[in-house]
Amino acid sequence: MPLNSEQTLKIIRTVPAKEGKIFYLSGAWTLSNLPEIEKALKKYREFKHPSYPLILDISGITLIDTAGMLFFLKARETLRNKARRKTDISVRGVGVNEEFLKMFRLIRRYKKERALPKPRPRNPFASFFEAIGRHFFNGIDSAFLFLDFIGRTYATFLRDLLRFSFRIREISNLVKKAGVMALPIIGITTFLIGVVIAFQSAVQLQQYGANIFIVEIVSIAIARELSPIITSIVVAGRSGSSYTAQLGAMKITEELDAMSVMGFDIFHFLILPRSIALIIVLPLLIFFGDIIGIFGGMIVAKYQLGITPISFIDRLYEVFAMRHFYAGIIKGPFFAATIAAIGCFRGLQVTRDTESIGRQTTISVVNSIFMVIIIDAVFSIIFTELGI
Repeated sequence: MPLNSEQTLKIIRTVPAKEGKIFYLSGAWTLSNLPEIEKALKKYREFKHPSYPLILDISGITLIDTAGMLFFLKARETLRNKARRKTDISVRGVGVNEEFLKMFRLIRRYKKERALPKPRPRNPFASFFEAIGRHFFNGIDSAFLFLDFIGRTYATFLRDLLRFSFRIREISNLVKKAGVMALPIIGITTFLIGVVIAFQSAVQLQQYGANIFIVEIVSIAIARELSPIITSIVVAGRSGSSYTAQLGAMKITEELDAMSVMGFDIFHFLILPRSIALIIVLPLLIFFGDIIGIFGGMIVAKYQLGITPISFIDRLYEVFAMRHFYAGIIKGPFFAATIAAIGCFRGLQVTRDTESIGRQTTISVVNSIFMVIIIDAVFSIIFTELGI
């Protein structure tokens, strides 16, 4: 029942009384009339700063619905909270009819708020071990999810291998992005590593007159360890993080869901091409890093120790066994498969908020670098035991 103008003005009127002030509430307190009711309430200073007892006479309310009752309860609670600040002020209602009381009880039953228990002070030691346990079980869950991801990736690889249905054009495009476009940063990084290793070694070798041994130090260290490790770290920070960001953005924009709905296998179309491209590229980048790193060492040997490039190359030909080269190159596919798997897996772990892209990208790079170091340590143990 909508209010007319006269009823709107009579929603609330005040009558002074000895024990306080009486407010006569009238009209239809329904959802459509709540703006007018709220406007009428704001006219009275007593509802903002009560300074004497207030009596709410409800007998004039002709109709009230759920929205009106919720508004009434909220207004009454606000008044009581303000009145509690002064001990001599109270708020009470009178003139309640049966219909109003039924609605009041119904809404009150579902609206009643329970005070939240005060949080107990937490033991810092218990919180510490609780955090350890939570991270441990989260890590276990992630490990199982990652194993499932690896299994599905290799199942897709075997299926594509039997059918020879690899996406050659996509793989070649990814090879260009992950390999050709990475040559400048790989070249600069390995060149500087070769310069640093040669310069630090030269200082020590000069003291013993063993300048020529700089060739063995630079070539073997770069080919076996430094070039594979440095190249893999750069690729993890460059290509691995881009895989995570790309797949994460596709998940947020629901492109992955759309592909799944249309029947496209994301492992065939997205995961496998990236993995294959990185496995092809990384050994070639390591080989490129070997050449540039040794070249940097040769530059330092010439100007720091007086060893000419011809002498350096002749000595390299004599002392550098191909097993050192193979020991570094063979790590490339394993590093690449690990970086690609972690990068794509973390991309699929992105949730529906953009903040998770940055978080998962960071985790991807950290996990990739950590696993590269672990795999390199395993290879070092194996090569030592085999005498390679």
